[in-house]
This record gives sequence, structure tokens and C-alpha cells, in this order.
Amino acid sequence: MSFEIEVVKGDITAIDVDAIVNAANNELWMGAGVAGAIKRAGGSVIEEEAMNKGPIMPGEAVSTGAGRLPVKAVIHAAVMGQDLRTSDKLIRQATIASLNIAEKLQLSSIAFPAFGTGVGGFPMTACAYVMTKVVTGYQPLSKHLRRVLFCLYDDLGYQTFSDALKKDR
Repeated sequence: MSFEIEVVKGDITAIDVDAIVNAANNELWMGAGVAGAIKRAGGSVIEEEAMNKGPIMPGEAVSTGAGRLPVKAVIHAAVMGQDLRTSDKLIRQATIASLNIAEKLQLSSIAFPAFGTGVGGFPMTACAYVMTKVVTGYQPLSKHLRRVLFCLYDDLGYQTFSDALKKDR
């Protein structure tokens, strides 16, 4: 079954979806960027639960409750190890792992940030290409997902992901 793919600009902690994805490190502690925003909005209980499930291998993902956030779950995708560096391979694996968890939890909607483009230093254009390609390719495998969003915080991210998604269609 196919799902709708959207690119939106805004705060991922305020998006109306079943789950949001955190671009995590493999120890699952939540520092700055998207992780910091999720922790501030949802509470430190999210980080505590995540760290109890770690460490995990870079490229893997786990889910936790959402604390005070208005979503059912937070999916923590380890896009980097303790060196805080990432690669297209890890971004691809973490995106697939997140989608698999959403399916396992029978969620109908999920929102992704741009993996690894903050602390990880990965180029936005390359990230957008990898993530939109994975999500588009995942559509035939989906049984529960109806909406997948890429939620970008700024104009550059929004435009870059919009352009990448147009190329995948």
C-alpha cells in the first residue's frame, strides 16, 4: 500500500503525527538539535527510557514513549556513533529501521528530521537524496503507514527536501 509523502517546515515536536523520529547517537543520550528540542518539549523521561534501551549499533533504531509530546511514540534512530559523524550508509539504515519500527507499532504517520545534518555535519543535499529515496522505495512494503513527513526547521532544508522528493517521483 502506498502512503503520502510530504515536506513541511516547522517544529517537529508540534507536528500532528503518530510518531516523530529523533536523529540520535548510538548511546541514545539527547544533546542539542532535534534531540534537545524533543527533550525540552517532551521531558527528560524520553531520554531516560531511550538510554535504558541502549547502546545500539549505529544504523539501528528503538522506540520510546513520548512524555508530554502529543504523539504516541518517539523513534530514536542512531545515525551516528560516539564520534558524532555519520554517512549515507548509516542514514539509509537508520531511515529503514525507523520505518520498520513504525510498521511494527502499526502507526499511520511519522515525521522525520534531516538525519545527521546538524551535529553530524552531513551535507543537506546528500541527506535529502538518501532519505527521500529510502522512503519512496519503502512505499510498496508499507502495511500501516499512510503519511510520512519530512519536517525541516529552515528554508534551506525545506527547499532541499522538496527538490529531492520531486526527483524521486
